[in-house]
Amino acid sequence: MTPELGWGALCGVGLGMGLWSLLALVPRMRRPRLAERVAPYLIDVSEPARAFAARRTMQPLPILGTVLAPLVGWVRNTTSRMLGGGDAVASRLRQAGSVMTVEEFRLRQVGWALAGLAAGGTIVAAAAVARPLPAVAVLAMPVVFGVVGFLVPDRLLSQRAARRLARMSEEFPTVLELLTLSLSAGEGILDALRRVAHAGSGELAGELGRVVAETGMGVPLATALERASADIRLPPLTRCVDAITTALERGTPLVEVLRAQVTDAREGAKRDLLERAGKKEIGMLVPLVFLILPVTVLFAVYPGFVVLESGF
Repeated sequence: MTPELGWGALCGVGLGMGLWSLLALVPRMRRPRLAERVAPYLIDVSEPARAFAARRTMQPLPILGTVLAPLVGWVRNTTSRMLGGGDAVASRLRQAGSVMTVEEFRLRQVGWALAGLAAGGTIVAAAAVARPLPAVAVLAMPVVFGVVGFLVPDRLLSQRAARRLARMSEEFPTVLELLTLSLSAGEGILDALRRVAHAGSGELAGELGRVVAETGMGVPLATALERASADIRLPPLTRCVDAITTALERGTPLVEVLRAQVTDAREGAKRDLLERAGKKEIGMLVPLVFLILPVTVLFAVYPGFVVLESGF
């Protein structure tokens, strides 16, 4: 095969895939089959329905997504089985408020790792043009870039989860006070949660809205609260949910329970603020010791040196 024929075949394949993708975007004139209409409603309870929906995926391109779906699924499942730690990753995804599954996150890690390998290989190739590199550097640099690329999504996910938990911790006392006011006005616990979820716009209000939605679908309120607490794993929220469920089981007035929880939350916020202030105080000593103090000493000592040099 000549080079011209090879390039022609490659361009022809690319043109055919592009035209096929454009043709797949044209709306279909036939009625959907029964399986296509029923499968989306059975994904949560039926494995064949999930396999059918995954087989019919159309992302990122209509044709390429369908053709490469089995290979992408195999890479995703294999990576998830090899690395493990699915529970911890799922917990962090839930804390970060992400809609990705563990398999999708692992697939993203593989993509970042491949991008890191490609970047390392490109750098090695560009450096080898200027001067020869040792064999160890040629082999190690793409591997290092690949490992760094694999770890970057995990680090970003941890940071997102930590920031979201910090925002929820800051919102927690205010949300509890709103719940206490609603209960004091005569509303029930479910109506109070619904009011706070609709009136609030923060992360914790969104989680309460999810609890209200699950309750509306038939899940008991105590079960929905415990499930949200177990997923988020925020200590103040866990203590508050335990107190609320205990009060619901024993018939204790919820207003008094929530007032005590508000007091504890405010005290905890004060302690956290003092701890952060203590850490910031240590950080502020760095410019004071290494910048301000040497300049002050220099201004104090330099005139004396000038006088001594002038006198002698």
